Amino acid sequence: MTRAIVLLSGGLDSATVLAQALAQNFACYALTINYGQRHNAEIRAAVEIAKIAGAVEHRVVKIDYGQFGGSALTDATLAVPTDASDGIPITYVPARNTVMLAIALGWAEVVAANNIFIGVNAVDYSGYPDCRPEFVAAFENLARLATKSGVEGDPINIEAPLIEMRKSEIIELGMRLGVDYHATVSCYQADDSGRACGECDACRLRRSGFNEAGLADPTRYFA
Repeated sequence: MTRAIVLLSGGLDSATVLAQALAQNFACYALTINYGQRHNAEIRAAVEIAKIAGAVEHRVVKIDYGQFGGSALTDATLAVPTDASDGIPITYVPARNTVMLAIALGWAEVVAANNIFIGVNAVDYSGYPDCRPEFVAAFENLARLATKSGVEGDPINIEAPLIEMRKSEIIELGMRLGVDYHATVSCYQADDSGRACGECDACRLRRSGFNEAGLADPTRYFA
């Protein structure tokens, strides 16, 4: 089987991407980055999802983004906004997807995986610059230039299959693939048991996706 690295945050989108890669008969190596986010509920969710889905291996890599701050997701002194805002919100974590893909790229070379899957989306999203098609294409080009496999003619592809889909379409796809969305955690400020606030941008996008898909929202809320 062809090997693939799948970035798995524990959220709705990445769980769908893992299921999609498995359905395409990839041998999936799931990679979760603990970057110092506000809670560990999504990390625990990722562990459960990888196990249930049947990933070949699951690694959790820790990097301390919290030492830099600059984002409401890594700096406890900054409040997570509960109102929609213009421009790039303070929940943007500087260069997060660049760092995550770079780590995935290193593991891909080690296990001889020719594909890296990431669940970024540029339709129903918060406007993060590292979720756009241009970014994915640029990183794929970087991967070809910066790796031994790329230089030797065996490039690593960056797959972002959800990037142009609406949240409702992602959910419908996941349901067809048998994703248990009850196990996923998308909230920026979930509590220790994984219950969501229902107010942050991630919660609003998730809830509207289930509504548009005409499906019951399995999310557990504390608010």
